[in-house]
Amino acid sequence: MSTATPKINQIDSQHILEGEGWYPLSWNKKEISQLPAYPDTEELQRSFNELKSLPPLITSWEIEALKEKLADVAEGNAFLLQGGDCAETFDACTSVKLVNMLKVMLQMSFILIHEMGTPVIRLGRIAGQYAKPRSQDFEVVDGVKMLNYRGDLINSIEASVKTRTPDPSRLLEAYEKAALSLNFLRALSDEGFADLQHPEQWELDFMQNNEYYKDYEQMVSSINKAIKFMDTITPNRINTSHKVDLYTSHEALNLFYDSAQTRRVPRKQGWFNLSAHLVWLGNRTQQIYGAHIEYLKGIQNPIGIKVGPPFDLENLLRLLDTINPNHEAGKIVLITRMGHDNVKKHLPTYIRAIKQHGHPVVWSCDPMHGNTYSTGSNVKTRKFNDILQEIRETFEVHRSEASYLGGVHLELTGDNVTECVGGANGLNEDGLASNYQTYCDPRLNYEQSLEMAFLVAKEWNKSYR
Repeated sequence: MSTATPKINQIDSQHILEGEGWYPLSWNKKEISQLPAYPDTEELQRSFNELKSLPPLITSWEIEALKEKLADVAEGNAFLLQGGDCAETFDACTSVKLVNMLKVMLQMSFILIHEMGTPVIRLGRIAGQYAKPRSQDFEVVDGVKMLNYRGDLINSIEASVKTRTPDPSRLLEAYEKAALSLNFLRALSDEGFADLQHPEQWELDFMQNNEYYKDYEQMVSSINKAIKFMDTITPNRINTSHKVDLYTSHEALNLFYDSAQTRRVPRKQGWFNLSAHLVWLGNRTQQIYGAHIEYLKGIQNPIGIKVGPPFDLENLLRLLDTINPNHEAGKIVLITRMGHDNVKKHLPTYIRAIKQHGHPVVWSCDPMHGNTYSTGSNVKTRKFNDILQEIRETFEVHRSEASYLGGVHLELTGDNVTECVGGANGLNEDGLASNYQTYCDPRLNYEQSLEMAFLVAKEWNKSYR
């Protein structure tokens, strides 16, 4: 799908004087997909210019630090936990929801660290994941044809022709919500998040129905003893929990938002997207000569690339050569999202081809997007066991190919929603309506997320310990 998108005229003349072939808006000359056609071009120009002038949300040295850690993952020396909402909403920028998200990411990482004995990098789908791609431009609601909801960065979930019209002022509101989220998350991190570090605070009763409950209980007790011991012998909390590093990521979908925050940094080469530490390329924007590839090839950030249906290995190899021509370590995260019934059919070929091509990638598994279905009452959901099965089969294939699966990419929340069926508590389709909140895709809830972390660690140990 392509849309006729207005051009932004704000181009720094120095780029032209220096004869640069790439600059943050060079994508504006390419074929564009999944980008809204803003009817008010003057307001778009004003919002873009204002966003371009605002302070960066993150720093270049944080980006470089993440890239170094991802290089360790590619070597098999660490593990990447990426998780968060399918699409964030502005209304969810609250202290309660942010605390819950940091809480679940922290607790999941503690489980992985304890069980796997390897460093874990926390990467949130947070503080910027406000847009979503769509397969259709329009929908009909109560007989009225209107644009589809494309995330709060673009338009409103409220169903009317007016509220679904792309609104450029939302670019600035997204920046504001991202800045507020980051400020609060950093404050929590700097304080050590002490009330959530200690496993006696964790909600564990749900695991009593799980076959691994005894193992889980022993693990939590072991973590608790270790932290109490370190609290006793040192005046400061142990380093792994005192400073909680949570990097941010979002899909590079609305290029107006991303390019306005793409800057040069003094005494450093190249351009940095200073709205997120990592951005990823979704399945619907992988046209090799398209706008999104043109943009991503010019930034220094690590880049995620989704890999799944349609399976086009040759296009993926061209993407790697375009985005990472120098084979830089820590630059590329390949996020496979194949569906549990496609992993063994397609993944071995991809692993062999990437090895032969010589790209030092991080392999990560997204077991969510290939396992979505609708119930008989047309409620979109996912089965916990299908998600787990894709993770298991992905580990098995990497093990058989002497490759390292270095991460998982999960859509999850720290809230007790009812959106995915299964898990230790046995949520079924009839129970989905009790607390189904997502505007987008179904997420693992708090309990399911902790359980999944424990099971991921078990699969990692089968393969690499």
